[in-house]
Amino acid sequence: MNFALILFLFVLATGVLWVIDHFWLRKKRAADAKDPWWVEYGASFFPVILAVFVLRSFLVEPFKIPSGSMMPTLLVGDFILVNKFTYGIRIPVLNKKIIETGSPQRGDVVVFRYPPDPSLDYIKRVVGLPGDQVTYRNKKLFINGQEVMEKKIGDFLDRDRLYYTPHFTETLGTVEHSVLIDPEAAGHVQPIVRFPHSDKCHYNSEGVSCEVPPGHYFMMGDNRDNSQDSRFWGFVPDQNLVGKAFFIWFNFGDLKRIGSFH
Repeated sequence: MNFALILFLFVLATGVLWVIDHFWLRKKRAADAKDPWWVEYGASFFPVILAVFVLRSFLVEPFKIPSGSMMPTLLVGDFILVNKFTYGIRIPVLNKKIIETGSPQRGDVVVFRYPPDPSLDYIKRVVGLPGDQVTYRNKKLFINGQEVMEKKIGDFLDRDRLYYTPHFTETLGTVEHSVLIDPEAAGHVQPIVRFPHSDKCHYNSEGVSCEVPPGHYFMMGDNRDNSQDSRFWGFVPDQNLVGKAFFIWFNFGDLKRIGSFH
């Protein structure tokens, strides 16, 4: 469902009703006459719907985390806010960038439109920038030939599966963050779809190595053994970016998580 398009159509419809009433029909009604139903339930909502549309399109947008692919950073049920202008001002619905304000950096957590099906929103961490050589071999991450070092800090309990997974920290760019790497999980990686620029990725029994093409990004989940990401379906083009996640504003199951992510 393209919610942005639906919201735009509501803005358009209520805006037309508001203009007709404000500049024409209102002048013909008696001062004490009751507004007709289409004004009460249509045109009167225009300012509110317009404000929501502008806020959601250009400033921040809320999302709910649907899966555990970003554990332990983000949990199922977290409601997050996404900064819509960090990576450029875009025309709503068309998602065409008109003003450049910045670009993703390694370590950013980004919401984007899933390349094989742009009607779906995904959230992952930026691992590879345009021109990077990203290798994930035997559960070790390498960027441009340099291993990204990990430091174990304990075990993480997945409360849904009642399963402990080794918990590490690693640093991408200037961002230190947590990852889960399960030594018992299968490490075999194979593409699940044929994706654009697939010739830049090479798979073998040890993992995958990809050269990130211009204008694209390589994304991975923090829950490394339970995330379908760029290792499986390829690169994320710049035009698919929605924004940078920066804040947990609610979680019905754990109020302590509010504000725990930035």
